[in-house]
Amino acid sequence: MDDPTDPTGPRDPFDTGAGSILRQPKSVWATAGASVVAFMGIGLVDPILPSIAKGLDATAGQVSLLFTSYFLITALAMLVTGFVSSRIGGRKTLLLGLALVVVFAGLSGTSGSVGELVGFRAGWGLGNALFVSTALAVIVGAAAGGSAAAILLYESALGLGMACGPLLGALLGDASWRYPFFGTAALMAVGFLCIAAFLKEQPKPARRTSLLDPVRALGHGGLASVAASAFFYNYTFFTVLAFTPFVLDMSPYRSGAVFFAWGLLLAVFSVLVAPRLQRRFGSLKVLGSSLVLLAADVLVLGYGDHTTAVVCTVLSGALIGVNNTVYTELALGVSDAPRPVTSAGYNFVRWFAAAAAPYFAPKIEEWTDVRIPFVVAAVTALLGALVVVVRRRALTHEAEESQPRHATEDGVTVFAN
Repeated sequence: MDDPTDPTGPRDPFDTGAGSILRQPKSVWATAGASVVAFMGIGLVDPILPSIAKGLDATAGQVSLLFTSYFLITALAMLVTGFVSSRIGGRKTLLLGLALVVVFAGLSGTSGSVGELVGFRAGWGLGNALFVSTALAVIVGAAAGGSAAAILLYESALGLGMACGPLLGALLGDASWRYPFFGTAALMAVGFLCIAAFLKEQPKPARRTSLLDPVRALGHGGLASVAASAFFYNYTFFTVLAFTPFVLDMSPYRSGAVFFAWGLLLAVFSVLVAPRLQRRFGSLKVLGSSLVLLAADVLVLGYGDHTTAVVCTVLSGALIGVNNTVYTELALGVSDAPRPVTSAGYNFVRWFAAAAAPYFAPKIEEWTDVRIPFVVAAVTALLGALVVVVRRRALTHEAEESQPRHATEDGVTVFAN
């Protein structure tokens, strides 16, 4: 039974000790709502990848470039987001990111070739990077109940977006593969209007971020270790997300239902389960064990029958949810660099793997057979776990790794579980 006097943190997932996360100002709800839609864009194309391939007369490898271009630009943009937001402010950066998503998501729906669609997804990735990298800092600055409530709200938005993206893609994509792109553009336009109406400009940081600050931050051994492990993990993650739809070969509705269940487990385990496991076992043990289990899961996915593949795809969401939470907290807690700089450097490395997996998985299938991409994904998950084990001293927080950690940046107290 939970002990309410236990200092390791509140047990009620919707009460951080300073009030419920549900009692927030309109500006926070506007930013969180737009964050849900932004994260929906990641998994939106999952259930319609086969439909896009058929509609544009493209191969699986060509269509998978929708992820590669998106995340490659996202990775590179991480070096720019802090530079931009420290000069024009968080509100204007969010609006710029949303405007780019609206434009390029809409253009994606008008594509006449897979090349055009890949290019428009790259522009979408730039907008999403500007928005997502700034949204957490804005929510932390505007949230009621302290930054603990803000981070939990942000993680909830991430999980909900990852769950609903495939569902929206399936519902709209059943009529035409173009409709999910138009739907996302419309929803992001609503988010733009809400943020313009309800979010006031926040104070700019005292020090402007340079383009090289995130790269310099990676000189910290702990942060570099987290980023290296996350790089291998993200290859596994996005092999599941971008390659599995072709293996399952289901209708948009069925594929959407599978990835909705996957995203639902991701959300629940990210927000509710991961913090409890960390308090009980410690971050590094949880992360290492989860990566090993993920390796086993994707290996069974690749070698099992169709039903087994569906079950393993859904179950991988639980492990991915745990990993996402622990990696984020390790990255933000292991280095003394400012949070925006730390986050940018960490994301700069790990998103390259998200760009690589959708490209290499279909290629590996062409060179070998359909099982080998999952063997490679299992190996990369194990490599991520190996980095955690070998570099465990560098990855240990200054405080106990299972305790809450507080830091102060730009006058804002930042909390991470």
